[in-house]
Amino acid sequence: MISRPTYLNKLIQLKDTDLIKIITGVRRSGKSVLLKLYRDYLLQQGISAQQLIYFNFETFDLLAVRSEQQLIDLLKPLLHADQHQYIMLDEIQMVTGWQRVVNGLHASYDCDIVVTGSNAKMLSGELATLLSGRYVEIPIYPFSFKEFLAAKGIAEDSRNLDAAFEEYERYDGFPAVVLADELVKDDMLSGIYDTIVLNEVSMRANIRDSESLQALVGFLADDIGQLVRPAKLANTLKSEGISTSNHTIERYLTLLADAFLFYRARQYDLRGRGYLRTAGKYFMVDAGLRRNAVGRRPGNYGGQLETIVYLELRRRGYTVDVGKMDAVEVDFVARRVDELLYVQVTYELPKNSHETDNLVNIKDNYAKLLITQRYYPNVKSIDGIPVMNIVD
Repeated sequence: MISRPTYLNKLIQLKDTDLIKIITGVRRSGKSVLLKLYRDYLLQQGISAQQLIYFNFETFDLLAVRSEQQLIDLLKPLLHADQHQYIMLDEIQMVTGWQRVVNGLHASYDCDIVVTGSNAKMLSGELATLLSGRYVEIPIYPFSFKEFLAAKGIAEDSRNLDAAFEEYERYDGFPAVVLADELVKDDMLSGIYDTIVLNEVSMRANIRDSESLQALVGFLADDIGQLVRPAKLANTLKSEGISTSNHTIERYLTLLADAFLFYRARQYDLRGRGYLRTAGKYFMVDAGLRRNAVGRRPGNYGGQLETIVYLELRRRGYTVDVGKMDAVEVDFVARRVDELLYVQVTYELPKNSHETDNLVNIKDNYAKLLITQRYYPNVKSIDGIPVMNIVD
């Protein structure tokens, strides 16, 4: 197992607190491995195996445990009122009514609870209100470039960083894909894509017309980095012979976001200091998965770069929006506690000052950053705005 210290340290910091830890993220992003790393850490700290309760609800032995009562029957013989225990429940969303059971455990036993899930809907709805104020969410993502380097055994000062980034940009960061032979990487990405789109989204939501769903995913992946309006999307798909409606598109967009396949960045009016309801941008969770969704053909390098930057900002704990100042767009407005950062992303520096003008026109004192993919070793800043290469 590859260590993921950033996420593991969050669990360790929250160990034995009164909060239920809920690890969320797209399938195959490493949630199960993280849970096992936490279990191993506890054993190394002298916690006895008898204090640990660990179940993965996707394993063959637990396929029949799908109801609230079945979950209670599974756990009850292992619970001890006179002992502090650590309860780890992997892919818990497979069990209907799990929130009520976890809430009961939290109220009745001296225990540290960690659960994982692959669907954002597990934290919404009537039952989820039972856990309101009692849990902390830990979102997990495929490997960052730094984690990619560590997994591949490439030093951060290596001369091969550019080649490594090209591979990362092509296949991105699903752990199993990173470690696989290059001959099977695309096949693995195709399998992950089918698992999420056809199983996690289509089957779970009982979608009969998977063709329109896959067409939507392909369109979003191909047009990544562009503002999305459901009505316009519906018309575009209709023009290509796929019958759909605004309501269907809105439903599909919600389902794709719930499965963590896409993240929506809302549009924020920098002058009016408020969110605009009209549109947002959708970024795919993994650049390699995006390439698979568009048939592995090259193109939209700017959108690909924006995706990598967007996800890296989220990994670092930022809430990320798309900025709008009158008719001018700022790629990202990133907030973290009291920190605010404006980010503009470009594959290469244009001959004009368009990319930095978008940032210069923001008349406040918050940090600004311009990120490029091409190297400009002699350009450290433009109009006082730092210029940084994506690899750096």
